Amino acid sequence: MLLENKVAVIYGAGGSIGGAVARAFAGEGARVFLAGRTKATLDKVAGEIRSNGGVAEAAVVDALDERIVDGYVDAVVEQAGHIDISFNVIGYGNVQEPLAEISVEDFLQPITNAMRTQFLTTRAAARHMVRRGSGVILAFGGDGPQTLPGLGGFKVALDAIEGLRRPWACELGPHGIRVVTLKTGGVPESIPDTFAGKNEIAAGIQKATLLNRAATLADVGNVAAFVASDKARSITATEVNISCGALMD
Repeated sequence: MLLENKVAVIYGAGGSIGGAVARAFAGEGARVFLAGRTKATLDKVAGEIRSNGGVAEAAVVDALDERIVDGYVDAVVEQAGHIDISFNVIGYGNVQEPLAEISVEDFLQPITNAMRTQFLTTRAAARHMVRRGSGVILAFGGDGPQTLPGLGGFKVALDAIEGLRRPWACELGPHGIRVVTLKTGGVPESIPDTFAGKNEIAAGIQKATLLNRAATLADVGNVAAFVASDKARSITATEVNISCGALMD
């Protein structure tokens, strides 16, 4: 049980990736607090975890609201006694259009949302982790030269997350807190069945890999659980590449 006696908060836990990570954390013994904006999806994930013997609680949380985030984390700590892991994988509201055609507002939206939510949730957790002298902050990001046309501000937002991760790692490291981002080249299972062109996109993701297979949701959850565990206690200030070779380091 990699995460036995650990308390984890997962933002965006009602989504496919957030839900997969929540299940993996709970499966490794963590008590998980599921935060998101849609009660029905959060309750579904929480119910699945409980049915498998895990401990999960769900709450509707706007991870872009400073007051709400601070109050939620304080309430989790009051209830559970501490917080060991904070993982943020909310959607950023990205609009994918060519840069020459996209509006300024649509271009900036994912960048602004990514920076705001990652800053707020990290700061809220860090305030409690510093007093405890340990903790793990996880996010999805992934900078690097690889990109595609027509992504609007989305790739810039991912690069910005890496830029934010570095100073957080420097400032929190002396307090025993690790800061790590995970990156994939895409997870076909996370694409809704109703999304136009899903099969073509999934095939493209797989073709871009070196292993001729893409990461699954289970892969993402398992790697996140390992990185969040004490088995990975020497890993910080970096990104963990789970793209099956699609993204070269």
